Amino acid sequence: MGSRARWRQSWAPQPLTPLMEGPGPEMQEEGTKKESSWEVIREWFRTQKISPSGSFSSQSSFYGTIHAKTQDLRLLLGVLGCPLAPIPSAHDPSLSIHIKDTPFETSTAKYIIQQYLAATGCLKQQKDTKNMYATGMVKMICCETEISSGKNVKCLGTRSSENGCFVLWQMQPGMWSLELVVGDHKVVAGSNGKTVWRHTPWLGTHAAKGPQRPLRRIIQGLDPKSTASLFSNAQCLGENRIGTVDCFVLKVSADRAAVVERSEGPAEVIRHILYGYFCQKSGLLIYLEDSHLTRVPTQDNDTVYWETTIGSSIGDYRDVDGILIAHQGRSIATVFRFGELSMQHSRTRMEEMWTIDDVMFNVPGLSMDHFIPPADIFDNINSP
Repeated sequence: MGSRARWRQSWAPQPLTPLMEGPGPEMQEEGTKKESSWEVIREWFRTQKISPSGSFSSQSSFYGTIHAKTQDLRLLLGVLGCPLAPIPSAHDPSLSIHIKDTPFETSTAKYIIQQYLAATGCLKQQKDTKNMYATGMVKMICCETEISSGKNVKCLGTRSSENGCFVLWQMQPGMWSLELVVGDHKVVAGSNGKTVWRHTPWLGTHAAKGPQRPLRRIIQGLDPKSTASLFSNAQCLGENRIGTVDCFVLKVSADRAAVVERSEGPAEVIRHILYGYFCQKSGLLIYLEDSHLTRVPTQDNDTVYWETTIGSSIGDYRDVDGILIAHQGRSIATVFRFGELSMQHSRTRMEEMWTIDDVMFNVPGLSMDHFIPPADIFDNINSP
C-alpha cells in the first residue's frame, strides 16, 4: 500500500487529454493554458515562417536557435519516442494454416510467420516467456524541414544529434512500461493491458484513444512472439527487395471503426498501415514501415493532411536464452504536411539509431504493480 501511495504522489494530477500520435511539441511557456494537440502542431510549423511574398524567414538569434532546437527535439520525441502499432496484438494468435476457404494472401502470410517464429527459435522454446526487460541506447538526429511555397523551396534546420537511453519492461498479455531520456527530455509511457498512456514534461499525461495497441519499439525485433501476433492476420503482398535482400512483404491495417475511434476532436484519422519485410533466406524481420494519415480542418475552410511515415531497418540478431533478438536498428521518420487548397507543403525528416545493451526474460519479482498508470489516469479509471 505504501509503494502505491508513493507512486501516486510522484505524479502531479493534470488534465487528462487524448494521446496524439505524431508531432506534438508544446509551444507555450509553463503555466499557460494548453491548446489542443493539433493547434500545437500548427504552431510548430509557424516557427518556420513564410512571408506573403513567398520568401522564407526564421529566427536567427542565439536564443531563437536554442528555442528552435528544443522544439525540434520535442517534435522528434513526439514522433519517434513511443509510437504504437496500428492494430491490437492477438495474444493467443492462431497461426495454423487452413487452405480451405482461406484467401491465398492470408494463408501465405501465416506460413511466413511460422517460418519467422522458427527462425527466431520461438517454436522450440521449452519454457514460456512471462516477462521481458531490455535496456538500450539511442541517438536521435533532429529535424530537417523542406518547405515549399509555389516556386520557392527551402531546407531549414541542422542535423544536430542528441544521445539518450531507454529502459523497457513487458509482461504478457499487453502490459509494458518505457522510460526514454534524450538530452534533457524524458518520455514515460506504459500500458496496464487496458489503458495506454504517455507523459511528457511539455504536454503532461495523455491516454491513448481507441483499442489497446502494442508499443512499436517492442515489435522491432525485441519480442518475436509479439511481432508474430501482430501479423497473425496479415496479407502477403508478394516480394520486394530491401537493399540487396529479397523479402516477403506482409501488410496489416487498422479497420475503419478503429481509426474513427482514435480520432481526436476535429483531427480525423484516415488510415494506419504497417508493412513487415521478412528475409526470404533467413526468415527474420529486417524492415518495418508504417504510414499514419490524419486530416485536420483549418479556420480558413482549408483541409490539412498530416502523413507520418516511419521506416525501421532491423538487424544484428543475437541469441538470448535460445531466442534471436535484434540488437541494432535505424528508424527514419517523415512528417509530410499538405493542404487541399494551399500551394504550401512541408516535409520534415528525423532519424533514430538504437542499440540494445541488455535483454532478460522472466525477471523474478516483476508483477502487475509495476504497470500501474500515473495517479491522474488511475483516479480517472476508478472514479464513479
